[in-house]
Amino acid sequence: MPMPMPHFNPPSLLSLFFLLFLLLIPSVLAAPDCQCPEDSEDDGKRDETLALKYKVVAIATILVAGIIGVVIPLLGKLIPALSPEKDIFFIIKAFAAGVILATGFIHVLPDAYGNLTSSKLNEHPWGKFPFTGLVAMVAAIGTLMVDAGASSYYTRIHLNKAQPELNGDDEMRGGGCGAHDGHVHVHTHGTHGHAHGSADVGGSSTEILRHRVISQVLELGIVVHSVIIGIGLGVSESPETIRPLVAAITFHQLFEGMGLGGCIAQAKFKNRATILMGLFFCLTTPIGIAIGIAVTKTYDEDSPKALIVEGILNAASSGILIYMALVDLLAADFMNPRMQSNGKLQLLANVSLILGAALMSLLAIWA
Repeated sequence: MPMPMPHFNPPSLLSLFFLLFLLLIPSVLAAPDCQCPEDSEDDGKRDETLALKYKVVAIATILVAGIIGVVIPLLGKLIPALSPEKDIFFIIKAFAAGVILATGFIHVLPDAYGNLTSSKLNEHPWGKFPFTGLVAMVAAIGTLMVDAGASSYYTRIHLNKAQPELNGDDEMRGGGCGAHDGHVHVHTHGTHGHAHGSADVGGSSTEILRHRVISQVLELGIVVHSVIIGIGLGVSESPETIRPLVAAITFHQLFEGMGLGGCIAQAKFKNRATILMGLFFCLTTPIGIAIGIAVTKTYDEDSPKALIVEGILNAASSGILIYMALVDLLAADFMNPRMQSNGKLQLLANVSLILGAALMSLLAIWA
């Protein structure tokens, strides 16, 4: 008899993002007006009208790219070749994990260092201690604690719900928990077979719960960074700066969507939760651009307050992304017995990983 799945509310962890979001936006709005000369950006190559047109195009293209990226791994229900049970899924996830890893190391972490080591910040305390590394480390450790704690909590709930049914089934056969050979025997009425060992009971359900925790923590790390880069694009008034950013962020969103979509597919959320998580990811960068457009006149990216807020959020985001890519995506899949026993699959996954990391690293030239 299938065990009931414990209630797991997808927006629960994502609601933490709104707290970060609320911290960021007031700080941006309260930042002092830019005192720089009007033509300081790109040597006077400012064109507010043309820049606004590019920003509108950016919102549309980045939104579409995010939708395509997150939907591709979710098509497993319609296209069996893309389902999580197929080898191609391991290859797609390896590529996406390489993208996420490069995002953390190449895109987000250097930005955080640039923010928190800026000469515009006071020497004390920002010049006396590497706060970027500290925040990234704390974020990675915090992610580990949330990851392990949430998985453990929902596993205990699942096993507690399963135990009464196991005891009732065992009593019907006239035996206790230690009957016969010392294993718990679970009668499966569909096949008239038996599974030995309580650790095996609901194993697949426990694995699904783990993927649900992973997908939500990963999305949290991605969306924090996505809003920041969206605001950065939105406040720019130089068409020559915006053009390459649009292309780079579009590919960035596409690849990250593939990684997140793969995790969501393995988590097997209900349709409503899947759509909610997908939309949340797809909308964050366009929302960031819209916010940037709204605060263009008051936002000064070089103000101490903006540098500190962006630096801390970028550092935290990098710690989350690096941990998730290495531990929950790469280590979990590359140590999977299925990949360990298949040399060809292992080779293709390695190539895919390197390709994903290389392509995302190259995008750092433009963004």
